[in-house]
Amino acid sequence: MRRVVITGMGVITPLGENVSTLWENITAGKSGIGPIRRWDASAFTTQIGGECFDFDPVAHGIDKRESKRLDRFAQFAIAASRQAMADAGLDKGAGDPDRAGVLIGSGIGGIETLEEQAFVLKDKGPGRMSPFTVPRLMVNAASGNVSILFGLRGPTTAVATACATAGNAIGDATNFIKNGQADVMIAGGSEAALSPLGMGSFCAARAMSTRNDDPTVASRPWDKDRDGFVMGEGAGVVVLEEMEAAKKRGATIYAEVAGYGMTADAYHITATIEDGSGPSKAMNLAMADGGVNKEDVQYLNAHGTSTPIGDPAETKAVKISFGDHAKKLVLSSTKSMLGHSLGATGGVETILTALTIKHGLVPPTINLHEPDVEAGCDLDYNPLKARELSVRYALNNSFGFGGHNASLLLAKAD
Repeated sequence: MRRVVITGMGVITPLGENVSTLWENITAGKSGIGPIRRWDASAFTTQIGGECFDFDPVAHGIDKRESKRLDRFAQFAIAASRQAMADAGLDKGAGDPDRAGVLIGSGIGGIETLEEQAFVLKDKGPGRMSPFTVPRLMVNAASGNVSILFGLRGPTTAVATACATAGNAIGDATNFIKNGQADVMIAGGSEAALSPLGMGSFCAARAMSTRNDDPTVASRPWDKDRDGFVMGEGAGVVVLEEMEAAKKRGATIYAEVAGYGMTADAYHITATIEDGSGPSKAMNLAMADGGVNKEDVQYLNAHGTSTPIGDPAETKAVKISFGDHAKKLVLSSTKSMLGHSLGATGGVETILTALTIKHGLVPPTINLHEPDVEAGCDLDYNPLKARELSVRYALNNSFGFGGHNASLLLAKAD
């Protein structure tokens, strides 16, 4: 069986536009949540988010003229992919281009382009619409543009499973390599839905925190005073390689993607199944795929969105999967600092999970002062401060609207 490892990583986040800055801020327990600044959000019930306010595509090597042909989510994906390929030492070439591909997903795709062009259509008529409307907004724009950038002609596709997107993308890309369809894959997720249409849609669903007067404490997974999630934006992209080939060329190996589980709740289009059964089965499948027992896992980077229903449901799922070991497992939610970047979140969190294994340091769950024990949230969520912990195996959970559940098992590299 071919084994797959992570050899490159790249991010765009509100806490850093490179991996080292992100890791430094995350382990220091800093919050990237603030008032929306790119546009006037004063009419919205939620006016805060994890916004990548300083992002400049030109600073990430994207030509100014070319950037106008790309939606913001595709710009994020290209910027993160450039970092990841340079980190892997493959930016000058990834071997046989027919054996290398791209699988970068997005939960929503180019919503800013959709919004912008809808106004152009209404105000100026169809003759003034941009010919780049479709290639900017389509979900596969990220994968397509990255494959063109690096000249990769292997398996190249996209995933759109809402907030499970990047978890599915990395899991599916791993299987392309395991099954012999590719030797190198660029994989992850990208999202830029902090637009009026994106925010308004989630405000209408009454899913987000309205703690506008104190944004840095708004995202508080498992805390008794949580009142919904905080939306973020950004990208998290990894380079995956067949392990023996990566070792042969002397690549830095961050972690092995040892297992992948994917299930559906088949329950509700937006609500997670409250008994935790779907997420639990995804975690069980990931551990079985990796050939490990539940007692072998030390850490779980949880989905942990800070919603009244989601947090207890995930806790139930962990208890079902791990039994007595659930109390020994250390969990944390990095969304407490970054917010929830929807289809990108699983990519960023996979990177943070790999770094947790590499450095033996578990990121904190900030703003968790009083766990909601009455709702069953009584596990070790690593509140407030990072913790040193030797981690051999760790899981990363991503769940999405539609009832999608993805769980990745990462392992310390041999």
